[in-house]
Formats: sequence, C-alpha cells, structure tokens
Amino acid sequence: MTSAESICYTLINSSSITDEPNETTLKNEIEHGDVRTKTEALKKVILMTLNGEKLQGLLMTIIKYLLPSDNHTIKKLLLIFWEIWPKTDAQGKLRPEMILVCDAYRKDLQHPNEFIRGSTLRFLCKLRQSELIEPLMPAIRSCLEHRHSYVRRNAVLAIYTIFRKFDQLIPDAPELIHEFLEGEKDASCKRNAFMMLIHADQERALDYLSTCIDQVNTFNDILQLVIVELVYKVCHANPTERARFIRCIYNLLQSSSQAVRYEAAGTLVTLSNAPTAIRAAAQCYIELIVKEADNNVKLIVLDRLVELKDHPLHEKVLQELVMDILRALSSPDLEVRRKTLDLALDLISSRNVEDLVKFLEKEVTKSANAQGHDNTDKYRQLLVKCMHACTVKFPDTAALVIPVLMEFLGDSEELAAADVLVFVREAVHRYEQHKPLILDKLLEVFPSIRTAKILRGVLWILGEYCEGTARILRFVTEVRNSVGELPMVENELKLAAGEEVEKEEETEKTGKSSSSRQVTEMGTYVTQSAFSVAKSKSNKSQQNRPPLRQFFMDGDFSLAGSLSTSLTKQALRFLATCPDERKQNSFIAQSMLILSSVMHLGRSSLPKKAISDDEVDRLTVCLKVLAERDDTMADIFTSKCRTSLSNLLEIRAAEESVQRRAAERNKTALCAADDPINFAQLLAKADAGSLEDQFELSLSAAVGTLKQKKEAKDPTSSKLNKVTQLTGFSDPVYAEAYVHINQYDIVLDVLVVNQTSDTLQNCTVELATLGDLKLVEKPSPLTLAPHDFANIKASVKVASTENGIIFGNIVYDVTGAVSDRNCVVLNDIHIDIMDYIQPATCSDAEFRQMWAEFEWENKVTVNTNICQLVPFLQHILKSTNMKCLTPEKALGDESGFLAANLFAKSIFGENALANVSIEKPVGNGPVTGHIRIRAKSQGMALSLGDKMNLSQKKTKK
Repeated sequence: MTSAESICYTLINSSSITDEPNETTLKNEIEHGDVRTKTEALKKVILMTLNGEKLQGLLMTIIKYLLPSDNHTIKKLLLIFWEIWPKTDAQGKLRPEMILVCDAYRKDLQHPNEFIRGSTLRFLCKLRQSELIEPLMPAIRSCLEHRHSYVRRNAVLAIYTIFRKFDQLIPDAPELIHEFLEGEKDASCKRNAFMMLIHADQERALDYLSTCIDQVNTFNDILQLVIVELVYKVCHANPTERARFIRCIYNLLQSSSQAVRYEAAGTLVTLSNAPTAIRAAAQCYIELIVKEADNNVKLIVLDRLVELKDHPLHEKVLQELVMDILRALSSPDLEVRRKTLDLALDLISSRNVEDLVKFLEKEVTKSANAQGHDNTDKYRQLLVKCMHACTVKFPDTAALVIPVLMEFLGDSEELAAADVLVFVREAVHRYEQHKPLILDKLLEVFPSIRTAKILRGVLWILGEYCEGTARILRFVTEVRNSVGELPMVENELKLAAGEEVEKEEETEKTGKSSSSRQVTEMGTYVTQSAFSVAKSKSNKSQQNRPPLRQFFMDGDFSLAGSLSTSLTKQALRFLATCPDERKQNSFIAQSMLILSSVMHLGRSSLPKKAISDDEVDRLTVCLKVLAERDDTMADIFTSKCRTSLSNLLEIRAAEESVQRRAAERNKTALCAADDPINFAQLLAKADAGSLEDQFELSLSAAVGTLKQKKEAKDPTSSKLNKVTQLTGFSDPVYAEAYVHINQYDIVLDVLVVNQTSDTLQNCTVELATLGDLKLVEKPSPLTLAPHDFANIKASVKVASTENGIIFGNIVYDVTGAVSDRNCVVLNDIHIDIMDYIQPATCSDAEFRQMWAEFEWENKVTVNTNICQLVPFLQHILKSTNMKCLTPEKALGDESGFLAANLFAKSIFGENALANVSIEKPVGNGPVTGHIRIRAKSQGMALSLGDKMNLSQKKTKK
C-alpha cells in the first residue's frame, strides 16, 4: 500500500509562483549571487520542493555554497530545507551527501551563538535517521552545560525525542536528565526536564517531586502544570498513591497562576469524591470566574461547574455554594449571566431559596439604576424569568417576589414587563392565597402603565380575576379614570375648540409683534415666539390625556377588544354578586357608555388611525351581551375563558415535567446495585489502554457526563452509510470517499485503486467546491504501482449552513506513455444541510421576535400524497431535524386545519424558523397548504426549502 501522507512539522504559506525558475538559473544564483540573491533562491528551492519538483542537481551546490555561510537567515532557511529534503534514496539508504550535512551541524552545535545552537537542537528533534544523529551525541550532551537557558532547554527536548525514538543512542538519558534537573535553576529548563522524566522514567520524576513537594508553591507556573499532570497520571495508575500526593494538589489550588488552579481543581475532582475536595475545587472554580477577565474562560469554568452539578453526590455540595456562584453576575457579559442564573436555578433548594430571591431583588434594583448599557433590558428579563422559576418551584416565595416584579409593569421596555405579565397570569391562577395581593398590586400600578401590550394583558387579568363587589367597583373606577371624561368625542371636540380659542387670544395679544421679550431668573432678556407657545400648549394637552384615551387618539384600538371583554366579564359578575337591581342597571349602563364611546371615537376623524372592523365587531358583541344578559353567553364569558387558560397551563406543566424526567434519566447513576466490579489488578493491558485522553475520560466519569458513543457497538455499519462511490468499476482508476463531517469542516478520506497493469505517476485528486465551502489543502500527488491502492485525505471548510457540492476529477500519467495526461471525472458529492441542523427550543416571545427580525423568507407550497395533518407534520419534523414548538394537544386534526411553529438551530449558531399552515380538504384528498421558512441568511432559507420540497415528494402512499 502506498501512503499519500507524510509527517509534517512546518507549514509554509506559499504564494502562487507565476514564473518558476529552472534548475540552471537557481544554481547560478546560489553560486554567484550576493547574500540576498542566495536567500531568495533558497526560498524558491524550498517552495518548489514542497510543490513536488525534483531538484536533485542542486544538492551539492547547496552544500558547497550555502552550508558554510554564517548568515543567520540562510542558516534558518537551511533548517527548513533539510527538514523537507529527502535524505534517503529509492532503496531507503542514507544519501552519502548527508555526511557533509551532519558535519556542518556538528559545528553548529558548538557555535558560540546561542540562537544557532538552539535552532539546530530543535531541528534535530525532527530527524528520523539514527545514522545522522549518532555522530552528534557528544555535542548534544555538551549543550546541557551551556551558559544560556535557551540552549539547555532545547538540549533537553532533543535528548527526550532522541531517547523516545532511538533509545540505544543515549540509554542513560533518564539518569542524565535527573542529575541535570537537580542542579538546574531556570524554570523552563526544569519544566522540560521534568516532563521528560514523566514520560521516560516516572520513578525518577516521583523521587524528585518527593524531595521538593513542600516547595511546590514557589515553583514557576509552567513547572506546576507539569507536576499536576504527573500527580494525575500516577494516582490514576496507582490509586494507593493518592494520599501521598493529594496534599500537593490542595496546595496548588492556591497558586498564583489561574491555569494551574484550573488544572489542579479538575485533577482534584477526579482523584477524590470527598465533600471537602469537591467544595475546595468548586470554590476554586468560582474564584476563577470572578477574577478572570476573559469571558471565554468564565464560560469554560461555568461548564465545569455544570458538569459537577450533574453528579448526584456533588450536587449537594454545590447547593451550599449557590450564593458564591451568583458572584459571577458581576460580569457584564449576558451569556455568562444567563449560564450563571441557569446553574443557580438548578441548585436551588428550600434552604437557599429565600437568600436567592433576596439577592435577585437587589440585582433588580441595581439593574434599574444601570441605564445606558445595551444588555440591561435583557438582563432584567433574565432576572424576571429566574424569579418566576423560583416561585414555580417554591410557591411560598411568591409573597416576596410579587411586589418586586409588579414594578416592572410600568417600564417603558416591554421585554421584562411581558415576562412579568406571564408570571402574574400564572400566579393569580395557581396561588389562590396570593390572589388578593396580586390584584390589589395590579390595580395600584394600573395608572402608571404606558405600554399598550402590557396594558392589554393587565386589563384581561383584572377583568378575569377581579371578584367581589368592592374590587369590581375599584376596577371600573380605574378604567373610567384611564378613559377620561365621557363621551370622548364631545370632550375631545371641546378640548380642540378650547385650544383654538386660546390660540386666537394669544395671536390677538401678540398682534403687533410676533415675539415678546421676557426676563429670566438671572436677569437676562429672552425672546419667546407665539408659535412655540402654541406648540407647547398642544403638547401639554396631549400629556394631560389619560393613558387609555391617549392610546385611542394615537390610533391603537387593539386595546378596545381587551377593554370590552374585561368590562363585560366584570358587569356579568357584578350582576351575580350585587342583588340591588338599581346598582346593576347603573353598572351596566356605565360599562355600555364606555364601550359605545370607544366605538364612536374610533369611527370619528379625531384619532390618527380609524378603528378596524374586527374591533368594531368585538365591541358590538359585548354591547349585545350586556343588553340581553343571556345566561349562556354569561357562562362563556365568566367560566370558559378561565378554563382555556387552565388547559394551557396544564399543557405547559406537563411538558416541563416530561423535560424534567428526561433530564433526570440522562443523569447517569454513580453505580447500580447489579453493576459488575472491575479489579484493576485483574485487567488486561489491552483493556487498560485507550486512545482517548485519560484525563478528560476520568473527569467526565467523575462528574457524571461520560456517555457511550452511538457508533461504539457497530462502527462499520455507520461508516459504510457515508461512503460515496466516485468512479465506476470499469474505470482505470477506481475511487470512493468516506465523508466525515465534523462541526466546522468536512474530511474526505478518498480510496484510490489502480485497476491497470501500468504504474501511474503524479496521480492527483483535483477537487472543487460549489456553495459556501472552501478547500483547505490540495491533495498531494502520488505514484501508484500496478493494482496498488492509496488513501488520500482532503479537508473542506464549512462557513455557513447551506447545501454544497464537491466535484472534481483524477488526473495521472502512465509510465512510458507519450500521450497527454489521463483524466477520470468523479461523481459529485452532495453535502446535506441536515448534517448541520439540530432541533432546539425557544419561547413563544423569542419566536415572534425572531420572526419579525429575520428578513429572508421562503414559502413552500405543500405538494404531497399524505392525507392526514399530524402524520404530515411528523414527516416534516423527521425530514428537517426541526422541533415543533406547538403543544401536542393543540395539534388535533379534528378541525381540518393545523398550524404549528417549528424551530431549529445550526452548529454555527444560525436559527431557522418555520410556520406550517395546512388543511385537509373535503373528501379523502391529500393535505394542502403552505410552509413559510424564515432565516437570517438566504442560503439557509433556500436550502431548508429545497429539503422540504424533496422530502415531501419522496413520500409514498
């Protein structure tokens, strides 16, 4: 088998060379040019060698004219050149010219300049020919005693790599490095030496650590990190050593380096499940979150705390540290605050809920004073949701939370106020003991509400839940004050006429002069115009209008429907509670007067916008109900609406309980009663070995997040499904590709088989992309023997969520043929958008907000042969990886119509929204309707629409 891959240590950015020089030109420049010309020629040789050119005739020229040079740039380029130049011939034997190179580098290892010595030592780490390294061993050993730390540090690395590859060249390397470590003072040299002992001779490393374990806190951070790694490996391999070194880890929790403290805390969690250890690690994590300025670090450490929380034994310890975790809210980053609040909510208990609520109240007060920040409103919304969740879990805290949250209703921003309204609606329905407090507080803040959406919701809540004669009368009084003097049209006409009279009088007073001079408090004169006075009076009249009337005058009659139903419900309840017929008639008349005045105002020309027909129909129905006082309509208004809300809350509570149970099931138990016991002494070596990172593996096991991969049982079956055939079986070159999709890139593992009896030279897979894909690296050419095969890998970068196509061909030369290059065209590889889309959830308010913000919409007409509504929706969900946000109980197809909202999120953070509106025609015909898709990018909207079109056409009866 021919391998198309070779080990690469250095990456060089090569710009495209338009005019490639020939070998003779390069040889002339190296022999007769100045230093600058030689440098440029050597760069061209390196780039041409990387591109596959064979320049064997230049080898002796370079050795003769460039190798003896003392120029540092040429020496640095020569290190790269010897790294990429083939050092063996076709039979695998070392080229004789390399003896001269070896002698030159022996001299460089004895050079007085420390940079040349250190660079040469780094180069020797990359050599894989023991014949070249063996003559240099005495010089490498002498570098350990050099005066400069740069040379000593690289000498240790060189000895380590040589011992790992060719231990026969320096068998006493561990002993040599141990002696070097005991006498070394430089931190970087000690770190390299200690790391070598960890991997080469752990016993010597432990001996050294035992002699200086009390001075660990005084070490440099790079050495402390290596010590943490050693302690972890030793304790993982030999658990009896934990008691010996766990005190060292405790000491490193107090290190001045944030990285050392983070690694020490993670190691401590894996070594011990004791509550004191978990508490110490958690406190260390919290200190890192509070003191670290980088928000990315804060999020990473918060993830560690979340993993600790998922462990059943560690959760109780973290519950005691909730108030400390909330210190992370001092960060201005919204994502850090959101994750902190989510973690605190998961750790809430009856012991700390009161302290948590009081802390959130202080944060609410602080956020009210912090104006001018972009994320203040969103942060207040997060606080409201958190307090809402606390009240749902612990209803006894409602008395503390409700007065604080009610203050949000008067906010000019709708984000927090809307969430408060949802909380109030749920609280007044569920908590009967807190209903008087909530209603009285709502009536108190009613006059201060200045947002139409919030006022509409408050009207509905008060109209639905105000009971008792006194509270009903108080509600009507507040509504009457908010509407103003009745009838509204006549009152507005009088106000307008009064303003006109004032304007005329003001004009007469200032008839001779359009402006008047006045004296200010400072004794200076100012000029006031009659036009500015009239304008200020007009603004003053608008400010004097009551809130509801001002909304109506601005043309916002969406409040009319909520006002009419609220007054109608209160009037019908007043009829049932008040036996006095005269008071009943008075109350009904007053309610009808308000509603008729609103209708009259809407039909007049006074408002900026006229009332809509829907609102007129609503007002008319309510007036008719009040006039007729029918028992059936009274039951609908007073009972059925509350039943609908009750059903909605039950559906949401059921969904939350299902999600909670699913989360509890996902938590892996520490150990079950019937789990087998594994003894470390009886494990085979093959069982103990693993290609995975042992630290991450054991840390995941310690915090309870270790999960088995889906492909672990049968990896071949899942991989075979991703193999794409690129050529036919009768083609000279057969090729197939395994498409491995990571998060942000695609790796193509192409198998190329030579099916001919000829040797194929310069066989190259040439690829191109269509869509938002980018080929990262060009596959290198290779030579295929007769009936030989090789694997070629290519990486493609994915920039956004949309469909893409990878296409190309295979070109090759046949040995001895005089014809042009041969070419085999490859089949296209289609990259499906579904590989990047994952189901996600969001609230109804967030869905509506994103629906309004996203500018790209794709409307797909339903064309299928499925005759049922719900099965069609389930088929769309399965085909597009989207999640249905509409509750299942609302998807009943008895009405013949179905509307549902779908949501998904890509791995790039892009959101995709969809609204399914379908109906079942009369008879047994297929489902008809439309699916509207909205996304922030055009490619995602179009690709998702194409996927839906294809999936519904493939369906069979």
